[in-house]
Amino acid sequence: MRKNFAYGVSVVALLGVIVVVVFGQPPTPTESPTATPTPTPTTPPVLISTATPTPTPVPTPTLTPNESVTVSVPSTLTSPSPSPSEPPISVQAAALEASSLGWSEKGSPVFKIDQAVITALQQNPDVRRALEEIRRTKGVVIEIRAQALPHIGPTGTFTWTDPNLNENTSFSTFGQVVPTPTPAPTPTPGGTPMMGMGNGGIKNLRSDISYNIKVTGTQLIFNGTTWPAIRGTFFQRDSAYFSLRNTVDLVISTVKTQFYQVVVNRELIVVQEQSVRLLENQLKDQQNRFEAGTVPRFNVLQAEVQLSNQIPQLITARNNYRISILQLAKTLGLDFNPARGLAAPLRVVGELAYIPRKVSLIEAIELGKQNRPFLKQARANVLNQIEQVHVALGGWFPTINANGGGEWLSSQFNSSWGDISKGWLTTVTGSWPIWDSGQVWGQVKQQRALLSESEITFDDDVRQVELEIQQAASNLSQNRELIQATEKNVQQAEEAVRLAKARLDAGAGTQLDVLNAQVQLTTAQSTRLQALFGYNSSLAEFDRVTGTQSSYTEQFDGIAPRASRSRTYYTGSDVDARGRPKRTDPFQPGPVTAISPNPSSK
Repeated sequence: MRKNFAYGVSVVALLGVIVVVVFGQPPTPTESPTATPTPTPTTPPVLISTATPTPTPVPTPTLTPNESVTVSVPSTLTSPSPSPSEPPISVQAAALEASSLGWSEKGSPVFKIDQAVITALQQNPDVRRALEEIRRTKGVVIEIRAQALPHIGPTGTFTWTDPNLNENTSFSTFGQVVPTPTPAPTPTPGGTPMMGMGNGGIKNLRSDISYNIKVTGTQLIFNGTTWPAIRGTFFQRDSAYFSLRNTVDLVISTVKTQFYQVVVNRELIVVQEQSVRLLENQLKDQQNRFEAGTVPRFNVLQAEVQLSNQIPQLITARNNYRISILQLAKTLGLDFNPARGLAAPLRVVGELAYIPRKVSLIEAIELGKQNRPFLKQARANVLNQIEQVHVALGGWFPTINANGGGEWLSSQFNSSWGDISKGWLTTVTGSWPIWDSGQVWGQVKQQRALLSESEITFDDDVRQVELEIQQAASNLSQNRELIQATEKNVQQAEEAVRLAKARLDAGAGTQLDVLNAQVQLTTAQSTRLQALFGYNSSLAEFDRVTGTQSSYTEQFDGIAPRASRSRTYYTGSDVDARGRPKRTDPFQPGPVTAISPNPSSK
């Protein structure tokens, strides 16, 4: 009896050792189809290493024997964590197919962020309009400058009179018709006088054809309006140039923001799909447990409701992605192609990276004041208004013009080109408004008021630049803190989901714990992605408001603009709207020292 009992104990111990060895060893080839997990169908390993846009490609995930061991443990002991076996969200987002995106991106042009920026600068309508505005202001310069240059042109008249009107002429005196006195015989060009009688009068021997040709030139000698007007057009041209630079910075910032919006919307699809898949698995598990009689029907209904609430969020994420793609295509100036149908107009390749940047607010504000083309454009408007005041004051000065040229006049009795009179003409004219009932003074008051308005606008623009820089710096700080706060939160949420599922499988937890943990994980992942998007978009906005969004070769149509070679447009803190040094105000702190040794280079 004791031998049998001892034998039975030894058999049980041997079985226990065998069970431990089976669970502790890697699975055999026959066990791998059921014990080894496979990646998500939408992200095959072949696509992961080719679709990622990062410079350092993420290695293709493979299942090692160690991972197989952890998966082989029964579900009652532990539950596999999705994060070690699944690739990063950015890699999964790059491998999304048409079924996940809602349309096909096959054959669509691929854009990285630098390619998108270059395309926008070439095709964006705002940039193209700004270029045409520069050409328009150049035309204004040519038009106004022409007023001070000579104007030369021919003028001519040609007259034919019916001979019947020249035969018997008369004139009227005090209402009475008096016959035309008989003139003396008029010699012909050959010297023989000819007279003819017709209707009791003398026949008029004047030619029926007469013509007059002049070639004259006009030159402005002096006035008080043309030269200030010409100088004003130069500032208008510079204003258009700085408007182009401001538009370029704005377009670059917009393209970056929309590009990052596409990336984050694509990755949010992955987050929502993961949540839906987990809820589907949870629903299936509860249905199996309900059929086995271990859980009530309430658990199944609760899982169905949670899944139904999550699906609309996935649909919304897909729609947000498609809308962001269409908005980016419009900014890039891409036309709708009917041949593509419902396919995507483009495909974005990139990811949201966190690159910390140290920001000094005081230096950033001063840098923005010196570099922003927005302020330089406002300075050009102020200088233009100063010249318009001079134009209005010029109305009190005299105007002197000189005319000169040659004239060719036909003979009265012969229309032959050889029988003409010719000579030179010279005329000098002048005018001086002695009394205009206050017309010029009214124009002067208007232009001075407009000048004051432009100076007030410049000062307000300076404060606007300061506000934008402080806002961008604050947004950068906020999103930096959010990234740091959510980075660990995502890991904790993933661990909470794993533990909740393990507790539920072991019978120590509830289904509600798993659902709540999954909701918290989805929220944490979405919050982190939004923080990454906010940081990158805030960084693009910070570069724009500080004037460091782009660098310029300072050439337009092969010519370096005058504005880029002049210190007239230095807009640091130590100068006012007209570029003059600011006066010291005892109630205001002193101006910040200029950072750049060459402020006119921007």
